[in-house]
Amino acid sequence: MTRLLSFVAWAAVLLLFSCGNRGRTASSLPEGGDTLELKYAENLEIVSYPDYRLVRLRNPWDTLKMLHTYILLDRDAPQPARLPQGTVVRVPLQQSVVYSSVHCSLLDELGMLQTIRGVCDLSYIQLPCIQEGHRAGRIADLGDSMNPDIEKIIELRPDAILLSPFENSGGYGRLDKLGIPLVECADYMETSPLGRAEWMRFYGLLFGREAEADSLFAQVERRYLTLARQVAGVEHRPQVFCDLKSGSAWYVAGGHSTIGRFYADAGADYVFRYIESSGSVPLSFETVYDKAREADIWLIKYNAPQDKTLRSLEADYAPYSGFRACREGQVYGCNTGSVPYYEETPFHPEWLLADLIKIFHPEAAGAQEWRYFRKLAE
Repeated sequence: MTRLLSFVAWAAVLLLFSCGNRGRTASSLPEGGDTLELKYAENLEIVSYPDYRLVRLRNPWDTLKMLHTYILLDRDAPQPARLPQGTVVRVPLQQSVVYSSVHCSLLDELGMLQTIRGVCDLSYIQLPCIQEGHRAGRIADLGDSMNPDIEKIIELRPDAILLSPFENSGGYGRLDKLGIPLVECADYMETSPLGRAEWMRFYGLLFGREAEADSLFAQVERRYLTLARQVAGVEHRPQVFCDLKSGSAWYVAGGHSTIGRFYADAGADYVFRYIESSGSVPLSFETVYDKAREADIWLIKYNAPQDKTLRSLEADYAPYSGFRACREGQVYGCNTGSVPYYEETPFHPEWLLADLIKIFHPEAAGAQEWRYFRKLAE
């Protein structure tokens, strides 16, 4: 009982320091701030004031509203008497719960692995550092991200929880009542690869790695732009489509998604570029077949013990053989069970761009090895 009461008291204290404003209409900023220049991120705004930093996340599903506003305060400084409305986060974070392997990977690269105290969906996180941390008892397995173990989270007493928001999610249930700052990692809804990668500058601020994150992003940007320039003037742009049928639907990346931008920057024409969405859209197989049956190249991602072949792909679903790319052996697969595609590409888009250029324009790629994709064998 004493232990339970201490948890309740701790949560009550946190509530005093956390005030969210999710879903509010965009409003003007306080005067006297210094806005951090962001070149690519469309849904992120960072403004520095003498006593705090204000970070605003635009709602990617309703751009007239804010998804969340954060007030980043030095963890050792007294709280100012007057603050704008938002969720107060004491930085740098020393203990965190991180839902996504993507953000675990970034924190490891920024040298902040030791701050990760718990993760969700551990079986899907293929990072050796996270798996080893769990075996050693340093990182807790908090279960399913859609229904995390609240009691374990309370025991960990994290400074913040990093999670991914979804459209019309209706909030986070019991998590909303804990008083722990919820950092909504909406980077995946950016419309360009560099836009998503630039969010590392926000995460750097959270964990006291501002200089390291800025330096890393500058390297990523420089390499990405260099690669894109290599194919900017190509005459032939192959037609490409991606992914696989899932159940009764085929989830297609919208034309304004990071995937759509990847293909454009790699010198290809995405067959679904006309779809005005930055997320995924469910289509019927018939619709995909009608648009993509004559496409030059098909890219797929899957998780399997063995690499797929053209024969096994057709065995999965016989109508796949109707695509010209399948008939002509122009299918490239990424086995996410053996390569860290999801962990690396959001914050290292230059690595994926190099792969795509080698697929679309091998003459421009030289002898560089593929990192994620392989042409499917017969």
